[in-house]
Amino acid sequence: MGQQETFVAVQKNHEGDIINFKTSSGRVLSYRKALMEIENGAITGVNIFTGKDGEHYIRSNADGVQANNLDNLPTFF
Repeated sequence: MGQQETFVAVQKNHEGDIINFKTSSGRVLSYRKALMEIENGAITGVNIFTGKDGEHYIRSNADGVQANNLDNLPTFF
């Protein structure tokens, strides 16, 4: 496997939910594809948790830095 990537920007829908991610290498991943890549160890700085609804969600690793939280990343179009 190559070097791990990080998320550097997000794309949100009209409700403010993250739907796509841009990686440090410039790739754009759908939420579902991002989940798979995180599970495979290709993306660092994030983790997957299971919500009360049983769905899997992506969140930033807790590090005390607000700027790198997924909701605070720059948006792209």
